[in-house]
Amino acid sequence: MPKDLERDLSLVSTTSISIGAMVGSGIFVLPGLAAAKAGPAVILAYFLAGVVVLPAAISKAEMATAMPEAGGTYLYIDRAMGPLPGTIAGIGAWFSLIFKSAFALVGLGAYLLLLVEIPPGLLTGVGLGIALLLIAVNMVGVKQTGRLQATIVSVVVLSLVGFVADGSTYVDGDLYHPFFSHGGGGLLAATGFVFVSYAGVTKIASVAEEVENPGRTIPRAILGSVVLMMFLYTLTVFVIVGVTPPESLHHNLTPMAAAAVQFAGESARLAVAVVAVLALTSMANAGILSSSRYPLAMSRDSLAPHRFSRINDRFKTPVAAIAFTGVVLLVLIAFVPVNELAKLASAFQIVVFGLINVALVAFRESSLDWYDPEFVAPGYPWVQLFGMVGTVVLLTQLGLIPLIGAIGIFVFGVGWYRLYGRDKTDREGAALDALRRSMGQQTLDRTERAVADSHENVLVVVGEDTDPSRIRALVRMGASIVAKNDGTLRVAKIEPVPEQTTLSSMVESSEDDIAFEKQVTELLPSMETSVVVDELVTHNPRHAVVSAADEMDADVVFGELEPDYLHAELLGSDIDWYMNHASCDVGFLRNRGLGDLSTVTVLVEPGIFNAAKVSVAMAIATHRDATLRFVTALANDASPELVDATEDFYRGLENVSEVSTEWELIRTDDRVGTLVDATTDSDLVVLGTIPHSTLNMLLFGHFSIDISDRIDGSVLLFYPNESDRRPFVRKVLERAAFGTTESS
Repeated sequence: MPKDLERDLSLVSTTSISIGAMVGSGIFVLPGLAAAKAGPAVILAYFLAGVVVLPAAISKAEMATAMPEAGGTYLYIDRAMGPLPGTIAGIGAWFSLIFKSAFALVGLGAYLLLLVEIPPGLLTGVGLGIALLLIAVNMVGVKQTGRLQATIVSVVVLSLVGFVADGSTYVDGDLYHPFFSHGGGGLLAATGFVFVSYAGVTKIASVAEEVENPGRTIPRAILGSVVLMMFLYTLTVFVIVGVTPPESLHHNLTPMAAAAVQFAGESARLAVAVVAVLALTSMANAGILSSSRYPLAMSRDSLAPHRFSRINDRFKTPVAAIAFTGVVLLVLIAFVPVNELAKLASAFQIVVFGLINVALVAFRESSLDWYDPEFVAPGYPWVQLFGMVGTVVLLTQLGLIPLIGAIGIFVFGVGWYRLYGRDKTDREGAALDALRRSMGQQTLDRTERAVADSHENVLVVVGEDTDPSRIRALVRMGASIVAKNDGTLRVAKIEPVPEQTTLSSMVESSEDDIAFEKQVTELLPSMETSVVVDELVTHNPRHAVVSAADEMDADVVFGELEPDYLHAELLGSDIDWYMNHASCDVGFLRNRGLGDLSTVTVLVEPGIFNAAKVSVAMAIATHRDATLRFVTALANDASPELVDATEDFYRGLENVSEVSTEWELIRTDDRVGTLVDATTDSDLVVLGTIPHSTLNMLLFGHFSIDISDRIDGSVLLFYPNESDRRPFVRKVLERAAFGTTESS
């Protein structure tokens, strides 16, 4: 039985973890490097970076109160977007934190050199020793970690406040001019560079499972810590720039010490060095604490080995997850130039902050009953949109190498999920549910418009040898379509003649032509619609059909489908040709004794079926006083979210329908067989179709043709011309949301 983590982190401890994860290299190391990029505008860069972080902080505060569990970034992105994006985010955020922790520990060297003379060769050993101590502290218990963190952070924050209070009286106004010495580009570059200074603000959520009263504590800790650090960072850098000559500041790895010595002498430089060591230690400690919770959360979701989710009976901490994180940390300190890796990881950290905003939008737009946050982020969705745009802008300022590093983490995350996690989880994210419902609503809207703007002009084409009963079925179907709008029905008999025969010699009416006109005319009293009957003599029947449709500005062409080997034909030509060349909708009727109608069944895929098909089926059912029935087959392993969205979709479809409507959702692993069985009592089955290339049909078959071959009753295959204009992105989204792009 899995054990729960102990909830013993108070508001002070939780805020300390957040500040401790921020206050470190971001203020003790980066200002000198960032000043070289932006000049005095580096002051504004720190503030702008905080502004871009705020939307993600607000979003994460809301999600943390809805899901106060270990895992933080991974958990929210996983639940919002699914296990694959969650895996990528979890691994990326985990690596980023470890890189930052290792960077902080190795970075201690620059400040230690100001305190004691240490041979450069021993600096790595010192970093390893401190790392081992912090790993042990984290294993012993969160309460001890929180207390240590609170003590260190208190000392560091008070020291920074004292630094600002004293240093601000010594600033030299001339050092701020020109303020934008490196232009707007330099400001943006510096903003992206110092963005990682705020990365710790959302790390509270990764230990949310151990926070007392998370609904109140987490939002206060997150928002309080980021606002505090925005002003503390900005004021501290204001003093650093105002007291330190550019030649002493730019590229300096100990900018705080360089500034302190300018106005308070050597003793202040040593004091700052002590505080810097404490701050960097605090940063590393917070990184170990929060990063170790990512393997824990991923293990619980079967995306990492099970041992990482085990909680130690004595210490109530995830010892295995901490130990694994610690080993990776020690390896990085010992063998890797961590500062470069930390810069690479910062690019992915920016991406993660953008994804956090996307995740909140996904949760808000989905209909998940369990998502019930105690804290609701204000300003939705504009705050989140600003955060997305801001992170994209900053990401472009980091350069090529960091982007390559982020791509590398992305590829690793995809590989891990494919090889390890895919077969162990069947979850889907809230974004998929939101996408599915959004696309379903778009289809409902299109259907409603299609019903309101039903077809007015219909062309029915028949051949010379078409059976009279089949002509009657086609004519009655066409009349049903135009009846609503008092449109025009044109019935044309196509008479092909050999190329060597002139068309002019065939224009005289024959007895067969007169009989055909009489046959159609006899149907007029029962149809109550305007009908035009003619014969088209042509060398090329298919071109004649398309030309006739264009001539009368037809909305739809109806003809009888003739089965043939591997495909189906209309008037001797493959039906795919008509779908590819007609400028209007095309319907192909496979007539198996179509007479009176009591039930018209439409086979649909929720969210992606063509609206015109439903409009035609609805018109036929309305005119013939038949029941309209919708049938969908979902796989037995279909997610509960897909089932719920499908049922909601059908309820919306009932509201659109103008006729008595029924619907049935069937769970099966034999989609075709189940759909065929569901049409047993139907008089007419309406099925969408799309054109297929010959190679595609040979390799994969033709779904609509295959299923129509197996249905006992009459089938109308309907192709809406609008399907040609489905963008590629739309098809990709349909595949992601519903698992298919086949029209049905």
